[in-house]
Amino acid sequence: MSPAIVVTTLSTSPIAPLALLLAESEAAGLRLVRRLVDEWAGGVTRFDRPGEALFVARLAERVVGVCGLSVDPYGAAPGTGRVRHLYVLRAHRRLGVGRRLMLEVIDSARDSFDVLRLRTTNPVAAALYVQLGFRQRDDVADCTHVLELR
Repeated sequence: MSPAIVVTTLSTSPIAPLALLLAESEAAGLRLVRRLVDEWAGGVTRFDRPGEALFVARLAERVVGVCGLSVDPYGAAPGTGRVRHLYVLRAHRRLGVGRRLMLEVIDSARDSFDVLRLRTTNPVAAALYVQLGFRQRDDVADCTHVLELR
């Protein structure tokens, strides 16, 4: 039997736990994990305001994915949360890791937010978001998908 995906919150610096994700994402030319690490290090986004959290997915104690939930920083209406920096190691994609992370984010968001927003240019990720109930939005500059929670 394969090991179970365990999703937990991370309340300490993500720099060491996300080292493998950071290296892989940068090798692929992606900056989302770098932004997460840099924003944490610079104190910009620490996922420590009410309703915020940084989730990591582990398989056999190895961090294989990350996803953040924050207050939407783009001037959205009060009660709006933002899905941030979803990334799963290539070798662990299509195993339900991204889905598990997103389900944790959505469940956690229900306690603090009325709406969740996100932005993606990845069609595979966009399909996952739609499967989870997000509506695609083409009329908003700072988001591509919205999920009404209330």
